Amino acid sequence: MLSLMCRHGLFDVKLKAKGDIAIDDHHTVEDIGIVLGKAVKQALGDMKGISRYGQASVPMDEALASVSLDISGRPYLVYKVEFPKKGKIKDFDPDLIEDFFQAFVSNSNITLHVNVLYGRNIHHMIEAVFKGLGRALKGAVSVDKKIKGVLTTKGML
Repeated sequence: MLSLMCRHGLFDVKLKAKGDIAIDDHHTVEDIGIVLGKAVKQALGDMKGISRYGQASVPMDEALASVSLDISGRPYLVYKVEFPKKGKIKDFDPDLIEDFFQAFVSNSNITLHVNVLYGRNIHHMIEAVFKGLGRALKGAVSVDKKIKGVLTTKGML
């Protein structure tokens, strides 16, 4: 899913994770969210000239996800995803996706709204979310030469 996010966001990311997955995936998933969030925050630097807001709606077969974000300096997560049934993707617990996003926003200082409007297949729902995140981030970090400084009326984020 991270590969999909990076491909659709046009981001070059190399990630190698090692964790206690023999017990469960929770800490590894959370740690990846922390590291990725910190990397995004660092890459944004002073945030001058970026568009700041990004939004994408992505259909994946029968599923539709909407991802909206604000590179605001204020971490906040709204996660409205209801899987149609309890289940796993191979051995992965899809409920950990929310933990990933919480760690990501807490460390990137991004406000993120993730909504899956509908879907039947859990894999398709998650795939649409990660593709949406990549596309929304791509839009938010795009530089616009018309933007002088940081895009805010307050003078700082």
